[in-house]
Amino acid sequence: MATQTETQTSIAQSSIIPLSIKGTVHRGPVTTPLNFYQAPSDGSKPFNYVEAPPEGQPQRNFGDIDIPVTIEDIRGHESQYTLDQNAFTALKNVPESAEREFSNDESVKKNYYPEVEKLLLDNVPGSKRILLFDHTIRRANPNAHRAPVTRVHIDQTASSAEARVRHHLPDEADELLKGRYRIINVWRPINGAVESFPLAFANSASVPDEALVGIEHRYPDRTGETAAVKHTDGQHWCYWSGMEDNERLFLECFDSENPRGRVPHTAFVDPRSGADAKPRESIEVRALVFG
Repeated sequence: MATQTETQTSIAQSSIIPLSIKGTVHRGPVTTPLNFYQAPSDGSKPFNYVEAPPEGQPQRNFGDIDIPVTIEDIRGHESQYTLDQNAFTALKNVPESAEREFSNDESVKKNYYPEVEKLLLDNVPGSKRILLFDHTIRRANPNAHRAPVTRVHIDQTASSAEARVRHHLPDEADELLKGRYRIINVWRPINGAVESFPLAFANSASVPDEALVGIEHRYPDRTGETAAVKHTDGQHWCYWSGMEDNERLFLECFDSENPRGRVPHTAFVDPRSGADAKPRESIEVRALVFG
């Protein structure tokens, strides 16, 4: 999912022809291609430019490959998954937000950020302090500033998580880095039940460390790092069918005390969705969680 830490990829078209069904939320497992990492052909370190690349440079130097996977539906089994065991958790019946439009960044920060902070403090065991450092609104339409990202990725790596702490809290960083710190992405739809481009997320325990590849994430003024993901046997992929506005996904991108605290995720094309399915709109808020 990324983000201001992930460049927008175009909405990929599935090789499977979708059924022409309008306004339908599909449930249950689905098999569809996901977009995985393929290394640069010249063996060089992979990179990605967040903005327009310098003259003569490609936007990114690595490739990708579509591999069909079966994605299980966690609907009805939400309580089986936890941040510590799986690096994601699902919350239901969240009170209606004071933010209604999700069209103005300052309004989102004023109205929605306090709700997210409280949600994290109430639902992340051990959390004592929250710093929300950015958000991204995605809309699955051709004119959107940010579209769903259809490439498997993790928003942060160990090095970029530490850099986030130092960037946002430089005077306190040395002390904060002695304790537990996490980066959690809080994801939700903002226009009703998801009918197109749902979010897939892997059970972190099923993804070995060797499947993760650090990608230089080059901003105009600095270089960060995200993680691309290679396909490996045994990966267990999930989604939450028909997510509603009153539901939230916590996606853990890094945990200083849990090496499995990183969840690969991606939007995907559901082959059961018709061309008239409602375009997905969503917001993700990224948080540093201390304690």
